[in-house]
Amino acid sequence: MLDVKGIHTYYGLSHILFGVNLTVSKGEVVGLLGRNGAGKSTTMRSIMGLTPPKEGTITFNNEDITGKKPYLLVRDGIGYVPDDRRVFADLSVDDNLEIAFKRTTEWTKERVYGVFPPLADIKARRAGNLSGGEQQMLTIARALMSSPDLLLLDEPTEGLAPLIVRSLEEQILKLKDAGISILLSEQNVRSALRMITRAYVIDEGIIRFEGTVAELEANEDVKKKYLMV
Repeated sequence: MLDVKGIHTYYGLSHILFGVNLTVSKGEVVGLLGRNGAGKSTTMRSIMGLTPPKEGTITFNNEDITGKKPYLLVRDGIGYVPDDRRVFADLSVDDNLEIAFKRTTEWTKERVYGVFPPLADIKARRAGNLSGGEQQMLTIARALMSSPDLLLLDEPTEGLAPLIVRSLEEQILKLKDAGISILLSEQNVRSALRMITRAYVIDEGIIRFEGTVAELEANEDVKKKYLMV
């Protein structure tokens, strides 16, 4: 479904990604793991057209989408949840969902509330008054309103309490069961390993490891050197 080949991305003159390769197949939850500043968010932004790569290609459903505008990628079927959440603080939960682009009617507000029941109880509340966990649920729910085939989740558990993290993990696995493919970037390795089937480990903008969860768990060198676990 997604094929990232040899991308090099810069911020100004700073070279951030060095030939990153990764793939996501239909129905997979794939983890992009690494420490803070390793290049995870830049990889997500490169895929989503927010920081287009200067070299390499990105294809989605066999179409070259390298550097394509983010709103066009949403129309193509890619949902994006940034690491800073970005809810519309002055709007209610319900209105945040209502203004989202609707590619199809596959995901309605009712279906979204079924995946995230806590949001249904606070749908009239202003998004700016929500807790961090509630805002994270809302940003994922809003992305679902566009009926994505692929969901990019950038650091979804960052700053959340352990109980909220476990609840969010369950909800993300529900999305997998619903047939949505997911690329998940995380510093929280233990949380990620409960959700993903394959992993890429990135450090200093270079993919240092690729393999199954079992292969990663067995590789003590990679875990200690790049993930500090």
